[in-house]
Amino acid sequence: MHSVSHPARFHLLDPKLNSNQCGSSTKPSLVALFTAESTVGTGTTQTRIEQDQLIKWRFRANGYKQILLNQLILKCPPEAIVEFTVVSYNILGDKNASKHGDLYINVPYYFLSWDRRKRLVCEELICLQPDIICLQEVDRYNDLSITMDKEGYIGTYKRRTGEAVDGCAMFWKADKFHLLFEESIEFKEFGLRDNVSQICVFEMQNADSRRVVVGNIHAIYNPRKGEVKLGQIRLLLLKAQTLSEKWGNIPIITAGDFNCTPQSPVYQFMSSSKLDVKFYDKGDLSGQRTCRRGQSGSVKERLKKPYLLIDRLLDYGWTDEEFRTATGNSNGTVVYHPLKLRSSYASVKGSDSTRDSCGEPLATTFHSKILGTVDYLWYTDGLVPTRVLETLPLDVLTKTHGLPYENLGSDHLALASEFTFTQ
Repeated sequence: MHSVSHPARFHLLDPKLNSNQCGSSTKPSLVALFTAESTVGTGTTQTRIEQDQLIKWRFRANGYKQILLNQLILKCPPEAIVEFTVVSYNILGDKNASKHGDLYINVPYYFLSWDRRKRLVCEELICLQPDIICLQEVDRYNDLSITMDKEGYIGTYKRRTGEAVDGCAMFWKADKFHLLFEESIEFKEFGLRDNVSQICVFEMQNADSRRVVVGNIHAIYNPRKGEVKLGQIRLLLLKAQTLSEKWGNIPIITAGDFNCTPQSPVYQFMSSSKLDVKFYDKGDLSGQRTCRRGQSGSVKERLKKPYLLIDRLLDYGWTDEEFRTATGNSNGTVVYHPLKLRSSYASVKGSDSTRDSCGEPLATTFHSKILGTVDYLWYTDGLVPTRVLETLPLDVLTKTHGLPYENLGSDHLALASEFTFTQ
């Protein structure tokens, strides 16, 4: 590995810490923190200038850093506080960008160039200087690896099975973490299509030698295959729990593009650990239909629409095989997972211009067919998120008319969370 010196580390924005999850009560923040307000002009030139400023605003450096501690951390002596940062980023595969041109009809062709997008993606990652990086939709891994190696990262890659050429990749700072164990899941082995996921066990390179399990997934996109999506996520979480127990009940982080919205039954499954699937249409499990572009109403208005009781009284025509795919067993309709997951973004309060009622970003992806949130960073006990990277406000994002954009190399936004061990 190359030995390099880094410039002063760029810090994540410091929203107020909030312990609420979707549907739970809000507790007051412990510390009054800096917040950045933004405006967007109405003219083309002004919009572009201020938009560029906001994109840079995502990377404000040391001047606005404030240490954010919650009650759990305050019980620890300062020397016991160990921080590390995790990024999740669907970087838009080169082949997918050219194959699915209908998704980028509003995007200038040169914004889709891989060489250009690779430079922007790598610049963003280097700017954030995360300790662990989880990437999805990677089909030019060697290109990324060359750059990240020079920045002091080690990486691993798992390509999808079948004809698809993209996959998942993870990078970690060689001077911060040591890889203890690595495993990948080929969901095809379980009859769950050609998607894959990665799971790694890391140990910190210090005297404490703290350990963490990190999972990385790109779940199936197809909105009609909700049972497959549930099956993939269920398997990842079960494997993560098994590794956590094997390595001493260590904490878990799961990152990725889950291809489900914050108001969806799949999100409910992840946040509550169970879901009775017989109450839902398979095509509605992911919530992707509710965030398709061209629908009436704003994003916030669409997110407020609940699943109606009448919907739950309908027979959705699940087959026994589909129940087995979702739940992993042939004798029930409830899918479970063994973890107590929390979302890092839902745990750290942000701005009304960027967050929904669950505390999740209003949008993490934007192209001609979708404007919404499908990417997440989840964590378990033993960790607490101290800061997150705020996403762009909707009024700014919509004025791009679609991603990638001048300053952004993917049709997704990067998510980043700083974590602290609590035990």
